Amino acid sequence: MLFLPKTIMRRCRAPITRYLSTSSQQVVHRDVKELCRKFTNTEIVPVAASLDRSGKYPEKIIKKLGDMGLMGMTVSKDFNGAEMDYTSVSIAVEELSRGCAGTGAIVSIHNILYADILNTHGTEKQKNTFLKPYTSGRPGAFCLSESEAGSDVANIQTVAKDNGSHFVLNGTKSWVTSGIEADIGIVFATIDKERKHKGITAFIVPLNSHGVEKGKPEDKLGIRASSTCQINLKDVKVPVENILGEVGQGFKIAMQQLNKARLGIASQALGIAQASLEQTVLYAKERKQFGKRLSELQAVKIRIAQMAARIEGARLLVRKATQLADEGKPFVKNAAIGKLMASETANFSANQCVQVMGGMGFVRNMPAERFYRDARITEIYGGVTDVQMMIIADQVLKEL
Repeated sequence: MLFLPKTIMRRCRAPITRYLSTSSQQVVHRDVKELCRKFTNTEIVPVAASLDRSGKYPEKIIKKLGDMGLMGMTVSKDFNGAEMDYTSVSIAVEELSRGCAGTGAIVSIHNILYADILNTHGTEKQKNTFLKPYTSGRPGAFCLSESEAGSDVANIQTVAKDNGSHFVLNGTKSWVTSGIEADIGIVFATIDKERKHKGITAFIVPLNSHGVEKGKPEDKLGIRASSTCQINLKDVKVPVENILGEVGQGFKIAMQQLNKARLGIASQALGIAQASLEQTVLYAKERKQFGKRLSELQAVKIRIAQMAARIEGARLLVRKATQLADEGKPFVKNAAIGKLMASETANFSANQCVQVMGGMGFVRNMPAERFYRDARITEIYGGVTDVQMMIIADQVLKEL
């Protein structure tokens, strides 16, 4: 078990793994929350607006988070990880996203779609080479989506040709988070298009390999501190030893990790929603209209109550999903429900924040419009809202 004593609150950069005890998970979760909240308030909030305006990757912040053990949270301590559970990841991502949703996205996607996937499916050699050095603040990339294979993962067009001792990869990956900064990518390609999802295989690819070309960073609406780009692969040679799992298991691996990734995205959405609520309350207590503070007006109170109730409900749903994942129980339906409700809550709360702030919510020098832009992505990536509904319905139909 992991324990974070109060002294860590005064030394945010101390690694979490230094503090071990037989403390209950509830205490661990509380201390992770306190640690990340303090770090967010002191290190992230003051620079969040400038990161958003510039679209600059928060390199120093991510390095500090790596030093704290937050870039390998579920990884075994044998590979420099913190050996924490998914609930801890969820709490950390929520608190970091409360300050900067782009930073939350980097931490969430690296932990779940790079570090955790290698920790779960990698060989000893793969973990030592591609995981151990990447728990201290160097992000890895998850290269799955393509222009014609977003929600329809089985339609992957990137091809891997077997040449005996190595495979040759050709294709283009889209929407790669941290693709600009990452040294290593987990690339999904098919060995045979006719086999559909059964031909998809996961490869560990150094992104400085001959034939790999990174596209320009996408100029995104929100989460602008997180870079996103295309990765082009032309005759890229990948040794057989870099296959993650087994040939043909790529689709299964991707789906398993995307279920976990939804826990992270839902947590990011919670952070945005919570930030929107806190900004709304702060503004409502200060702003006066009709001789009263906005916080005294019934219409504003109703909006605040709706935000608070939805956030609390969504958080409970997400925590239930992470607890099931931690216990090794089926959590696919719950992860989809959590992401659906948390992402809709983030968009609702950000909209209410802008509405209460009026004209001030529409200007760049206030954070409300950033929350509004950041929230939108949470209903898109990790499976759009429609996909979450399909997953939930399919699971319910199986259960009843």
